[in-house]
Amino acid sequence: MKIIFSRKGFDSSAGGQPSPIFSDGRMVSLPIPDQMSPIRYTDIRWQEYNLGELVSQLTDGRIASDHPAHLDPDITYESLERRTEWRAIFGQTGSAQGHLERQDIRSGDLFLFFGLFRAAVESSGIPRQDTRSPRCHVIWGWLQIEEILKVDQCDRSHYSWAKYHPHFHRKPDPKNTLYVGRSSLSLPGLISREFPGAGVFSHFTERLMLTAPDVNTPSTWKLPPWFCPKEGQFPLTYHSNPARWKTRKDCTIVNTVGRGQEFILDTAGFPEAIEWLKTILSES
Repeated sequence: MKIIFSRKGFDSSAGGQPSPIFSDGRMVSLPIPDQMSPIRYTDIRWQEYNLGELVSQLTDGRIASDHPAHLDPDITYESLERRTEWRAIFGQTGSAQGHLERQDIRSGDLFLFFGLFRAAVESSGIPRQDTRSPRCHVIWGWLQIEEILKVDQCDRSHYSWAKYHPHFHRKPDPKNTLYVGRSSLSLPGLISREFPGAGVFSHFTERLMLTAPDVNTPSTWKLPPWFCPKEGQFPLTYHSNPARWKTRKDCTIVNTVGRGQEFILDTAGFPEAIEWLKTILSES
């Protein structure tokens, strides 16, 4: 089994700022703007919020509430009006998809979505970014793969429930790929009915934070001790430079690369990752 650390949501380039963590601990990954998407922020619900209003407030109107949104991954049933056969789904293309193909990602592997977050505060009832608080990378969702579709080759009549998805509205592209999630998780030693095959973490916890405390950049991560490279093996793709890794008694520190949307860990070489993953999922 492989775990794919997949960077998604608002950041300094796509969206222009981090996604919010509210004072009550709730957090939401904001989907990036996408002019080609048929979905608009006003179409998306998040708990008691209309996401269009929330995005407009958090960006001081820079992104309009009715701007098209790239809702991808789409892993929360309540986000949109759904057909009964809907399943969690995630799309990828370009060099990022090429990396997934070279790493032989297949059914049963699991995406662990992370993104850039920062605390938000309310001023006169309107949420605002707390620019005094640090930016950090936080794990916010997951999807275990059931099915992999090449969009240009699949029989779209079998996936009419997904016709809204942004990756069904792209120009012809042989790399355009969709990953459909399982209905329930399948992990060694886990009772599958306890966890859905895809979902989000509704509240921030320290276990979900990847960024090390008291650092100047969110891309410096603090990971469990077993994450350290061993016998020429590096736990994350794109991170084979030993200078990026520091081993400490109680943790492993890694300076993650700026390029790449997906960093892949093969649990065959790092079997401790399975128990760590189940601990992370217990936060949902």
